[in-house]
Amino acid sequence: MPPYAPENGAPPVSGTDDAQADDPPISLYIDVVREDGGWDCLPAAAETLARDAAAALAEELGIGSGEVCLALSTDALVAELNGSYRGKPVPTNVLSFPAVPMLPVEGEPRFFGDIALALETLQREAADLGLPLSHHMQHLVVHGLLHLLGYDHQTDDEAQEMESLEVRILARLGIADPYAAAGDAGDSPVDGSRRTTP
Repeated sequence: MPPYAPENGAPPVSGTDDAQADDPPISLYIDVVREDGGWDCLPAAAETLARDAAAALAEELGIGSGEVCLALSTDALVAELNGSYRGKPVPTNVLSFPAVPMLPVEGEPRFFGDIALALETLQREAADLGLPLSHHMQHLVVHGLLHLLGYDHQTDDEAQEMESLEVRILARLGIADPYAAAGDAGDSPVDGSRRTTP
Protein backbone atom coordinates (compact mmCIF):
# COMPACT_ATOMS: atom_id res chain seq x y z
CA MET A 1 0.00 0.00 0.00
CA PRO A 2 1.43 3.42 -0.87
CA PRO A 3 1.87 5.93 1.94
CA TYR A 4 -1.19 7.94 2.90
CA ALA A 5 -2.19 10.99 0.90
CA PRO A 6 -4.88 13.42 2.02
CA GLU A 7 -8.37 12.91 0.60
CA ASN A 8 -8.09 15.97 -1.65
CA GLY A 9 -4.96 14.61 -3.35
CA ALA A 10 -2.81 17.48 -2.09
CA PRO A 11 0.67 16.67 -0.83
CA PRO A 12 1.01 16.21 2.94
CA VAL A 13 1.45 19.44 4.83
CA SER A 14 4.25 20.07 7.25
CA GLY A 15 2.63 22.85 9.17
CA THR A 16 -0.47 24.95 9.50
CA ASP A 17 0.91 28.20 8.06
CA ASP A 18 -0.74 27.51 4.70
CA ALA A 19 -4.07 26.40 6.16
CA GLN A 20 -7.09 28.07 4.62
CA ALA A 21 -10.21 29.12 6.51
CA ASP A 22 -12.34 26.62 4.58
CA ASP A 23 -9.95 23.68 5.13
CA PRO A 24 -11.47 20.82 7.16
CA PRO A 25 -10.13 20.50 10.70
CA ILE A 26 -7.23 18.11 11.13
CA SER A 27 -8.28 15.25 13.36
CA LEU A 28 -7.09 11.72 14.02
CA TYR A 29 -9.11 10.11 16.80
CA ILE A 30 -7.30 7.40 18.74
CA ASP A 31 -9.36 5.01 20.87
CA VAL A 32 -7.08 3.78 23.65
CA VAL A 33 -7.84 0.41 25.26
CA ARG A 34 -5.94 -0.82 28.30
CA GLU A 35 -5.63 -4.55 27.72
CA ASP A 36 -3.29 -5.22 30.58
CA GLY A 37 -0.16 -3.99 32.28
CA GLY A 38 0.90 -1.20 34.56
CA TRP A 39 0.58 1.71 32.17
CA ASP A 40 0.19 4.10 35.10
CA CYS A 41 4.02 4.13 35.29
CA LEU A 42 4.07 6.96 32.72
CA PRO A 43 4.46 10.54 33.99
CA ALA A 44 1.29 11.54 32.11
CA ALA A 45 -1.80 9.56 31.19
CA ALA A 46 -0.98 7.11 28.40
CA GLU A 47 -4.19 8.10 26.64
CA THR A 48 -3.15 11.76 26.57
CA LEU A 49 0.34 10.93 25.32
CA ALA A 50 -1.10 8.74 22.54
CA ARG A 51 -3.67 11.32 21.47
CA ASP A 52 -1.04 14.09 21.42
CA ALA A 53 1.19 11.91 19.21
CA ALA A 54 -1.74 11.20 16.87
CA ALA A 55 -2.60 14.89 16.66
CA ALA A 56 1.00 15.81 15.78
CA LEU A 57 1.04 13.15 13.05
CA ALA A 58 -2.32 14.34 11.67
CA GLU A 59 -1.02 17.90 11.47
CA GLU A 60 2.24 16.87 9.80
CA LEU A 61 0.50 14.71 7.19
CA GLY A 62 -2.64 16.80 6.75
CA ILE A 63 -5.02 14.02 7.74
CA GLY A 64 -8.52 15.49 7.71
CA SER A 65 -10.13 12.76 9.77
CA GLY A 66 -9.54 9.19 10.77
CA GLU A 67 -9.75 6.68 13.58
CA VAL A 68 -7.29 4.22 15.11
CA CYS A 69 -7.53 1.79 18.02
CA LEU A 70 -4.48 1.54 20.31
CA ALA A 71 -4.15 -1.39 22.71
CA LEU A 72 -1.90 -0.76 25.72
CA SER A 73 -0.73 -4.28 26.36
CA THR A 74 2.01 -6.50 27.79
CA ASP A 75 4.91 -8.47 26.38
CA ALA A 76 2.98 -11.73 26.80
CA LEU A 77 -0.07 -10.55 24.85
CA VAL A 78 2.00 -8.88 22.13
CA ALA A 79 4.13 -12.05 21.79
CA GLU A 80 0.92 -14.01 21.27
CA LEU A 81 -0.23 -11.58 18.56
CA ASN A 82 3.22 -11.54 16.98
CA GLY A 83 3.21 -15.34 16.85
CA SER A 84 -0.31 -15.55 15.42
CA TYR A 85 0.07 -12.91 12.73
CA ARG A 86 3.79 -12.80 11.92
CA GLY A 87 5.01 -16.26 12.93
CA LYS A 88 7.35 -14.73 15.53
CA PRO A 89 6.14 -15.75 19.02
CA VAL A 90 8.29 -13.18 20.82
CA PRO A 91 7.43 -9.76 22.22
CA THR A 92 8.10 -6.66 20.18
CA ASN A 93 7.56 -3.01 21.08
CA VAL A 94 4.78 -2.16 18.62
CA LEU A 95 2.55 -4.07 16.20
CA SER A 96 0.37 -2.44 13.56
CA PHE A 97 -2.61 -4.03 11.87
CA PRO A 98 -3.80 -1.89 8.94
CA ALA A 99 -7.51 -2.01 8.24
CA VAL A 100 -8.74 -3.44 4.97
CA PRO A 101 -9.24 -0.44 2.65
CA MET A 102 -12.90 0.35 2.18
CA LEU A 103 -14.81 2.82 0.08
CA PRO A 104 -15.09 6.13 1.92
CA VAL A 105 -18.45 6.99 3.43
CA GLU A 106 -19.37 10.67 3.13
CA GLY A 107 -19.01 12.38 6.50
CA GLU A 108 -17.50 9.35 8.23
CA PRO A 109 -13.85 9.18 9.34
CA ARG A 110 -11.70 6.47 7.81
CA PHE A 111 -10.65 3.63 10.12
CA PHE A 112 -6.91 3.10 9.62
CA GLY A 113 -6.43 0.03 11.84
CA ASP A 114 -5.13 -1.21 15.18
CA ILE A 115 -1.87 -0.80 17.08
CA ALA A 116 -0.63 -2.77 20.10
CA LEU A 117 2.17 -1.63 22.43
CA ALA A 118 4.07 -3.94 24.81
CA LEU A 119 4.78 -2.23 28.12
CA GLU A 120 7.76 -4.24 29.33
CA THR A 121 9.57 -3.94 25.98
CA LEU A 122 8.82 -0.21 25.90
CA GLN A 123 10.27 0.20 29.41
CA ARG A 124 13.36 -1.90 28.67
CA GLU A 125 14.14 -0.06 25.41
CA ALA A 126 13.66 3.39 26.95
CA ALA A 127 16.02 2.47 29.81
CA ASP A 128 18.60 0.95 27.44
CA LEU A 129 18.53 4.02 25.19
CA GLY A 130 18.39 6.54 28.05
CA LEU A 131 15.12 8.01 26.74
CA PRO A 132 12.21 9.30 28.82
CA LEU A 133 9.53 6.60 28.89
CA SER A 134 6.83 9.01 27.70
CA HIS A 135 8.96 10.10 24.71
CA HIS A 136 9.64 6.52 23.67
CA MET A 137 5.96 5.66 24.00
CA GLN A 138 4.96 8.59 21.77
CA HIS A 139 7.63 7.60 19.25
CA LEU A 140 6.23 4.06 19.07
CA VAL A 141 2.69 5.41 18.64
CA VAL A 142 3.90 7.58 15.73
CA HIS A 143 5.83 4.63 14.28
CA GLY A 144 2.77 2.38 14.50
CA LEU A 145 0.52 5.02 12.96
CA LEU A 146 2.90 5.49 10.04
CA HIS A 147 2.76 1.74 9.39
CA LEU A 148 -1.04 1.96 9.31
CA LEU A 149 -0.71 4.70 6.71
CA GLY A 150 1.46 2.55 4.44
CA TYR A 151 4.97 3.61 5.45
CA ASP A 152 7.59 0.93 6.01
CA HIS A 153 11.32 0.49 6.61
CA GLN A 154 12.23 -2.61 4.63
CA THR A 155 14.76 -0.74 2.48
CA ASP A 156 17.22 2.02 3.35
CA ASP A 157 15.21 4.55 1.33
CA GLU A 158 11.96 3.58 3.08
CA ALA A 159 13.66 3.71 6.47
CA GLN A 160 15.12 7.14 5.77
CA GLU A 161 11.72 8.49 4.68
CA MET A 162 9.93 7.01 7.69
CA GLU A 163 12.58 8.12 10.20
CA SER A 164 12.54 11.64 8.75
CA LEU A 165 8.78 11.83 9.21
CA GLU A 166 9.04 10.47 12.74
CA VAL A 167 11.66 13.06 13.67
CA ARG A 168 9.51 15.93 12.29
CA ILE A 169 6.38 14.67 14.04
CA LEU A 170 8.20 14.17 17.35
CA ALA A 171 9.69 17.67 17.07
CA ARG A 172 6.10 18.99 17.08
CA LEU A 173 5.81 17.35 20.52
CA GLY A 174 9.09 18.84 21.75
CA ILE A 175 10.86 15.47 21.56
CA ALA A 176 14.46 15.34 20.35
CA ASP A 177 15.51 13.11 17.45
CA PRO A 178 15.53 9.61 18.99
CA TYR A 179 17.70 8.30 16.16
CA ALA A 180 20.45 10.77 17.01
CA ALA A 181 20.45 9.52 20.62
CA ALA A 182 20.35 5.91 19.44
CA GLY A 183 23.16 6.60 17.00
CA ASP A 184 25.52 6.88 19.94
CA ALA A 185 24.43 3.45 21.14
CA GLY A 186 24.24 2.08 17.57
CA ASP A 187 20.72 0.71 17.93
CA SER A 188 17.43 1.83 16.44
CA PRO A 189 15.02 3.12 19.10
CA VAL A 190 12.19 1.32 17.28
CA ASP A 191 13.28 -2.15 16.25
CA GLY A 192 16.62 -2.71 17.99
CA SER A 193 18.47 -3.12 14.71
CA ARG A 194 21.48 -1.16 13.59
CA ARG A 195 20.48 2.05 11.88
CA THR A 196 21.44 1.83 8.21
CA THR A 197 20.67 5.37 7.16
CA PRO A 198 22.84 8.39 7.93
